Amino acid sequence: MYFFVTLQQNNHTFASNKVKKFVLLLTSFILLLCACKEDIDTSARYVFREETILGYLQKHDDYSEYVKLLQLIPISPRSKSTVYQLLSARGNYTCFAPTNDAIAQYLQDQVDAGFIEEPSWESFESDKIRDSIMKVVVYNSIIDGGDEEFYQTMNFPQNNNDEFGRANMNDIKLSVYRPKNPDSIYINRIYPINSINRDILTINGVIHQMEKVIAPREVTLKTILQEQLDGYESGFVVMARIIQACGLMDTLSKIRDEVYETLYQTNMITEKTPANGLKTMDGGYSYAPEHRKYGFTIFAEKDDFWQEEIGKPAEDITPEDVQSWVDAHDYYPEAEANTDFKSLDNMLNQWTTYHVLPFKLAPDRLVFHYNEKGYDYVGSPGKLSIPVMEYYVTMGKRRLLKIYESLESNGVYLNRFPVIDNARHGSGHEIGCDPSKVGARVMREVEDLDKRTALNGYIYEIDAPIAYNEETRNNLARTRIRMDCMSFFPEVMNNDIRRVPLTDARHQWVHFPDDAEYKYIGNLSINEGSTFVYYNAYNYKFGSLCGDEVKCVGRWELVFTLPPVPKRGTYEVRYRILTNSDRGIAQFYFGDRLDAMPAAGIPVNLTLGGVDPITGWIEDTGTDDDADAEADKQMRNCGFMKGEESILILKNPGTTARANVNRNIVRRIVTRQTLDPDKTYYLKMKSVLDTETAEFYMDHIEYCPKEIYDNPEKPEDIW
Repeated sequence: MYFFVTLQQNNHTFASNKVKKFVLLLTSFILLLCACKEDIDTSARYVFREETILGYLQKHDDYSEYVKLLQLIPISPRSKSTVYQLLSARGNYTCFAPTNDAIAQYLQDQVDAGFIEEPSWESFESDKIRDSIMKVVVYNSIIDGGDEEFYQTMNFPQNNNDEFGRANMNDIKLSVYRPKNPDSIYINRIYPINSINRDILTINGVIHQMEKVIAPREVTLKTILQEQLDGYESGFVVMARIIQACGLMDTLSKIRDEVYETLYQTNMITEKTPANGLKTMDGGYSYAPEHRKYGFTIFAEKDDFWQEEIGKPAEDITPEDVQSWVDAHDYYPEAEANTDFKSLDNMLNQWTTYHVLPFKLAPDRLVFHYNEKGYDYVGSPGKLSIPVMEYYVTMGKRRLLKIYESLESNGVYLNRFPVIDNARHGSGHEIGCDPSKVGARVMREVEDLDKRTALNGYIYEIDAPIAYNEETRNNLARTRIRMDCMSFFPEVMNNDIRRVPLTDARHQWVHFPDDAEYKYIGNLSINEGSTFVYYNAYNYKFGSLCGDEVKCVGRWELVFTLPPVPKRGTYEVRYRILTNSDRGIAQFYFGDRLDAMPAAGIPVNLTLGGVDPITGWIEDTGTDDDADAEADKQMRNCGFMKGEESILILKNPGTTARANVNRNIVRRIVTRQTLDPDKTYYLKMKSVLDTETAEFYMDHIEYCPKEIYDNPEKPEDIW
């Protein structure tokens, strides 16, 4: 729930008359809507005669004030049931229960802040404000685990600043912090859990006694940046100033799409739908996202860096000073060094927007570790192996930012380009890194990150400057860029859909409205009548990159907006196929004009993969490298490649996608042509079958430059 936040007017163009009809109702509905988590299923719940969370709290006087609040607060605006009743019912709840002393101190904090005159609930100037604050206390204290789980301390996230998989009832994800004292655990770094009264198990969940009321600030990144400018906080004043100069502050104030919110709450979005033909689906249904939130991540050099470089106190450094510094370092020689900072052609704008992503990336979601070779996500999730990386498109002028982590990197880095042991029989590990290619480390475990955590994103300190200069572009242009298709879509990260660590059907099978119902994903066009589904296969033994994939059924015709290439040059664009008999046959189209995209080759049978003789798939000998390389060459001549040596097939321990003898993983070379970084390219897939049930499937896309795939001295690696 978001209190004291100005709602943003959304400028969507609606794709159907049904949507247009309801836009006029938006203003009246907004006042009734609340972003609190409202999917609490009270069906089939019953009261246990044995001790529940509520029963325990009632038996202990330390929680009497908390129990009173539970009796007053409804589960949601649409329910007459109270949270008091909820905690007496069947379920899996994690309850961070504040003591009477904690609530008294919270009220005193409101006095000290000047909000009320006396430390009592009767002191609030209106019932509406009092009730909203009570909801903050109650909703922030409870995580509803549905039919899945509750969180004992042994199951808390392991790394400092990492978040719980589920949001609390206030729709906020809480994080965990463990100082050096092993008995101390904090929520969001500032709310201590009692060292004795924790992990109190009950029939319907677990209780952790809190020494302070959990009440994270519900602010946007704009507010956090404005506090830097106004002098209430320090450390990132220069970044705040140049973001303001580039006209990004209003964008960074956006929280959610209120039009979608209204349509979903009024049942104009199909919330639950059968997905014909998706046979692996539990129950045969997929679920629409509850919200369409916005999110952002800012990577920022600290004021200390700027003070040393420019030679002025941070409060005296101007946007012109920063632009002059950027110009002196020749980072963006093609940009215009004028004072039109809001122009995409302006030098300061290009510098600043390259630091901002339209994705909300939590500390544990900067990269995803799952099935990279040598990694055991079940037995040793904290022990890293070979490199993993993500490529995201920044704000402003479209450019790629690489996020990287490996065992050897000792942290997450931006634009790191190390030497990898990627020989045919190599280890796949990082074996060295030139000092000029180390990149910028993301300081994701620093103690003050909570001060830069907003409802709609994060500001991370980085230890070195980043720029999309010639060197960065050259490094990217010498890289095979492998991108999970879900990294194309900010919406799936901002709405906690991609690779959320949950296994219930609602979080594993998520469908997105087609364009006629509502254009939910900006970089994807879904034709009317198709059911486009994201499969979050968390905890399943999948061979997909990151353990997730997308499917679609119906007479699908899908258009993906692709990320930009780093430099003008000749590239292969590849599409990874994990085939089975449920798939369909797709005709690919590729080009930079939506109204005139030429077909890319003949239709591709997504059911056969390497089993199809047309691919030329031959099992590796493992001993004759020349023969194996020749087989790879012949397969490429057919327009295909084997799967990747770097990705494990977890159902077959130790087996990589390349060595998969089932031959159901191949990479299709969609096109080979000259691409321009200033053009936007699209990939369209269209079903050629006369059926509603044949699946579309997509996992990841590769851009491979000619320097790699056609290098006579060093053939492309198998990783």
